[in-house]
Amino acid sequence: MSACPVAATDTATIEAPADAPLPVLGHDVRVPLVTGGEVPYAALDYAASAPALRRVWDDVAAYAPYYGSVHRGAGYLSQLSTDLFESSRADVAAFLGCRPADQVVFTRSTTDSLNLLAAVVPAGTRVFVFETEHHASLLPWERRADVDVTYLDAPRTPGQAVRTLEEALATREPYGPALVCVTGASNVTGELWPVRELAAAAHAHGARIVLDAAQLAPHHPVDVTELDVDWVAFSGHKLYAPFGAGVLAGRADWLQAGEPYLAGGGASRKVARREGGGVDVEWHDTAARHEAGSPNVIGVYAIAAACKALTEAGFERLVEREQRLVERVRAGLAEVPGVKVLSLFGDDAPRVGVISFVVEGWNSSHFAAALSAEYGIGVRDGLFCAHPLVRTLLGDDSREAGECGADGAAGEGPQLGALRVSFGAGTPDEHIERFVTAVAELVRDGARWSYRTDAGRCVPV
Repeated sequence: MSACPVAATDTATIEAPADAPLPVLGHDVRVPLVTGGEVPYAALDYAASAPALRRVWDDVAAYAPYYGSVHRGAGYLSQLSTDLFESSRADVAAFLGCRPADQVVFTRSTTDSLNLLAAVVPAGTRVFVFETEHHASLLPWERRADVDVTYLDAPRTPGQAVRTLEEALATREPYGPALVCVTGASNVTGELWPVRELAAAAHAHGARIVLDAAQLAPHHPVDVTELDVDWVAFSGHKLYAPFGAGVLAGRADWLQAGEPYLAGGGASRKVARREGGGVDVEWHDTAARHEAGSPNVIGVYAIAAACKALTEAGFERLVEREQRLVERVRAGLAEVPGVKVLSLFGDDAPRVGVISFVVEGWNSSHFAAALSAEYGIGVRDGLFCAHPLVRTLLGDDSREAGECGADGAAGEGPQLGALRVSFGAGTPDEHIERFVTAVAELVRDGARWSYRTDAGRCVPV
């Protein structure tokens, strides 16, 4: 049965900036400025949520009239939707270079995926995680009382990251399960981590490794087999598919042995009344074991469509163009007095289109508000759900966010927080140029508008 009987719109016919490799929704949305007039919105917060690819939107729209329940429906639309759901699983497996025995489980997000894995790791597992991780990778393991977590200090070079892990693994008992959790690209600095080398170190010491690819997959190819990782997790909304789905893909044994992440229909193969009360349940040992309830078919199909679009566009071309934008932003920021770019591994470290920085004398929320209100530019500010890492990079654990427009409360020093600009395949050159110009003008001339603090955020008066 055909996965979808309606052909999606040809993305080549969609008008988009000529310099953006993949058309995205919203590139022509105009927003008002507090100083008067309107400008096209510059979406430079891809690391939080990337705009939807036009290809994804069109594919979803073409399927939507045929939407139906999956897996157990006898009707045509149910069968068609089931075919589409399962073929999407195969498309994601191909995108990730999964091994034949690997399972692809659909979740809500990277956070959900890593919580799922944390729920099924065997009792007594030793988990090793760097303090530099996003909270999605840092926090789930603490919820298991029968799992021992070791937090590793922030490394200052990729080589040091490998050595730190090797030394930590060498101290554990030689028997018993162990798991390493590591990011592929930092959501704060954008720097690429030595995933293949870390995987080799983990396996040499009898440990497994899960890769948080939330920031890596939208920018670089992720091949489970080549990287030799045991699992990979990522989110659709960072991969240009913002419809509430995520992926956990990798080895099946812990997934099959662990209790179902959610108990309910779809996860169970057979349920029978038990003599004397209660029920006996036979659970699936496929990916369905952890996909109880009605699945997010639209979200899953959107991820598969995004995987196809990125593959067809060619990562080599996308990476080359993105690196040009990275170099332009870094060069522009380097010319502005008082701007410091945050980095663990140094200026020469390879990175994706994620750059965080601080501006001397500015509250990060105030600066971000001015970029939005006066220039129509959307960036992120704060600690980026990676509090230990940002605190390490800023060098002071005691500081907290200051008031709007101030460098912190009187006598308390500068505020704790940073700014993050992030971009990708749908970013026009003009957005980057406007950002670089805006940063220079704000530092040189100051904000042209007045701002106040409202519920902890800076807003125009």
